[in-house]
Amino acid sequence: MKNWFDQHIIPQLEFFNAETVGSWFTFKPEEPMLFNTARFFAMFLVFYAIYISLRKTFYPRLLYVICFSCFFYYLSSGPFLILILASSLFDYIVTKRMYYSKSEMTKKFIVSLSVMVNLGLLAYFKYMNFFIDSINSVSESYIEFQKIGLPVGISFFTFQSISYVIEIYRKEIKPTKNYIDYLFFISFFPQLVAGPIVRAKDFLSQIYSDLKITKEDMNYGMLLIIGGLIKKVVISDYISSNFVDRVYDLPNAYTSFENLMATYGYAIQIYCDFSGYSDMAIGIALLLGFKLPTNFRTPYQSKSITEFWRRWHISLSTWLKDFLYISVGGNRKGTFAGFLFPALFFIALFVWGVYMYPTSYVPLIIASASFLVFVFSFLFSKDKKKTMYTDVNLMTTMLLGGLWHGASLRFIVWGALHGGALAVHKLFMEYFPDNGKKSFFKSIWDVFAVILTFHFVTFCWIFFRAKDFPTALDVINNIGNLTFDFNQWYIIYQGYTNVFLVMLFGLVWHFIPEAWMKKVQNIFIVMPLVGKAIILALVYWLVFATAQEGPQPFIYFQF
Repeated sequence: MKNWFDQHIIPQLEFFNAETVGSWFTFKPEEPMLFNTARFFAMFLVFYAIYISLRKTFYPRLLYVICFSCFFYYLSSGPFLILILASSLFDYIVTKRMYYSKSEMTKKFIVSLSVMVNLGLLAYFKYMNFFIDSINSVSESYIEFQKIGLPVGISFFTFQSISYVIEIYRKEIKPTKNYIDYLFFISFFPQLVAGPIVRAKDFLSQIYSDLKITKEDMNYGMLLIIGGLIKKVVISDYISSNFVDRVYDLPNAYTSFENLMATYGYAIQIYCDFSGYSDMAIGIALLLGFKLPTNFRTPYQSKSITEFWRRWHISLSTWLKDFLYISVGGNRKGTFAGFLFPALFFIALFVWGVYMYPTSYVPLIIASASFLVFVFSFLFSKDKKKTMYTDVNLMTTMLLGGLWHGASLRFIVWGALHGGALAVHKLFMEYFPDNGKKSFFKSIWDVFAVILTFHFVTFCWIFFRAKDFPTALDVINNIGNLTFDFNQWYIIYQGYTNVFLVMLFGLVWHFIPEAWMKKVQNIFIVMPLVGKAIILALVYWLVFATAQEGPQPFIYFQF
């Protein structure tokens, strides 16, 4: 027992020395503030004790949370904290002016100005070097790349700002009473750096309501934090650092089977990483008395790609639907912007096919087939005009959604694949609608549909994960050369037994029936508070002790 204590506990206690604690208050780019760190856990305990003591106040509590949120963001992104303060102040001032203006023209001008400024900042930080690279490629000139750092979570707080401005313009909400209230909404630290994207109309009312932290919310919040930590560190980080990253760094150095398993592994990794973060964000917000929207609902159980997007990153999906898909026409009309992006995509696809033709005719076949499938998705529809508008605007939404993840061809292809699949599925549902009746063959079909949807989504993740487009093609080519050599598969399994078991654990967890999870929640609820706190502390210790290469950043921090 003493040896075990010396080996496992003493090294952890030695970690908490004065120098280490002092470094927690300094921004270090290589060690941004993360939920899955001892630093955050220790700071949050101190923060929360004071927060509870302020729960019956209003502005002291708000100011206290704002200060902690700003400090949290400073430790995540350093001097870019100024960007949040400046952009939020700008949006607060212009929306006040817009709300009280009696001129419709002035209101339109202000909402356009605010959206352009917000998107301009986003474009500068995320796409400037992409534009420079494109100009250099087309004009054969050389414009030097800019050394631009990417503020953590810029997409998330930018989208929240835009939702606030547009919802006031649409008269769905009123402006906040003052800048403090608005800054609280924008900087609320549980969801500041990676969502869920919170809509102003859902959150502002909670600020002005009496703070209520119920026993049920605390129990559920703690359970979400525990589950999120296990998803992130025990599953996602382990799969990533021990298998997926190695294969995707050099796919041609590994067998077809390893390429295939790494792709399955990434599907589980990205789900556990992002949903784990979302669970922790929602759980922490519940401990503070605020409810954030659900962001994931077991997406790999989806029976179609349409259902998948109702279960995956729900806050982004609904944001894109309300502020992009509907803005370019939705299913009602076609617009120049709605047709522009699909047209540019297919033109670029054909140019690529023609350019590659002397080397291989496959790219031209892919370009032609993709275009025909997309066109047939509305030509064979019973209402061709309406379906064409729907499909084109869906494709625009998914292309821009893909581009939102990063200025790269692979993200555009990822978005186009999903856009095309959504169009094809809508046509399929026209001819084979779901009548809701249960039968044996319907059950068989549902299982097949879940497997098919999962594999399509996993295939698309190849473009999302690969470091560039050629690497994605290498992975696909390697998987395409897969042969059924069970002896080789078994040897590989022996080399990665722990990784494959963790992958299986992540997959099984995903498919646990909701009723079973409810029973776990009920067991946790009846436990005494001390027991829950001990479990939470043990999970944090487990996370800290098992992190082989230090805490790994969340995948969506880069977006």
